[in-house]
Amino acid sequence: MKAQLKQVTTSPNNSFKVKLFEEKEFKAEWHFHPQYELTFMIQSSGIRYVGDSMQQFNRGDLVLVGKNVPHSWKTIDAKNKPVKCVIIQWDDSLLLNWLDKPEFTSIKKLLSKSSYGISFDVETALSLENSFSAIYEQSPFERILTFLNILNVLATSASIELLAGPSFGKDLSLKESTRVNVINSYIKDNFQNEPSLTELSNKLSLSKEAFCRFFKKTFDKTYSSYVNEYKITIASKMLIETDLSVSQVGYASGFNNLSFFYRQFKKYKQKSPNAYRQLYQRI
Repeated sequence: MKAQLKQVTTSPNNSFKVKLFEEKEFKAEWHFHPQYELTFMIQSSGIRYVGDSMQQFNRGDLVLVGKNVPHSWKTIDAKNKPVKCVIIQWDDSLLLNWLDKPEFTSIKKLLSKSSYGISFDVETALSLENSFSAIYEQSPFERILTFLNILNVLATSASIELLAGPSFGKDLSLKESTRVNVINSYIKDNFQNEPSLTELSNKLSLSKEAFCRFFKKTFDKTYSSYVNEYKITIASKMLIETDLSVSQVGYASGFNNLSFFYRQFKKYKQKSPNAYRQLYQRI
């Protein structure tokens, strides 16, 4: 799935890139690069897009994105906390001579799955927080040792979730990828006021029929299904992070009909809003 190509560079003293990203919000659009990328979220929350996956992210989110896998993080934080995360990026060549060694069997298997994007369990992610916090200040030699240890823990101890579905792998042109950016940004800005298919079609200079064909071909779902899934993702975040009643959450996430909200929540989360909130209150 092609998107906007981002160039990743390293300093002369390092064979891979480690960055402490601190900004008010994520600005990166839908993009890809030929490097692997491991992102640990220290602070912030919002929606994460990897391939055709759309999920919420919070503190402790840890994701491995494979080579040339399109991805984007969108900040949605009612508390206005700035983004703080550690990003590690490396070329295939960094580990190429090691991956066939028996000590690297588990890491090799992990990287082979990264073409789908991988999310790791929060417990393991948080157990590695000190490593992520230290790595960007370490000397080059210490840094590579810490990096290898992180990969080994993730490959041998973590529970994983593959993010992109079986339909992932469509080949989009740059023009089509730009449309994806416009669609996701528009839904983010208008989800509380029922995003208009007509208005979005006009933004993309498409007829409604052409827009619907493009959307179904690209996302493997209808526009209305995608919008409802986005709203449920927002509602899930509110149920975890706020004390709003379930009814208030339903309205705040863009649903005008509470019965419909309950049905959609059960469809996408396989449990009621109350059960979902109680599950996270026990964690």
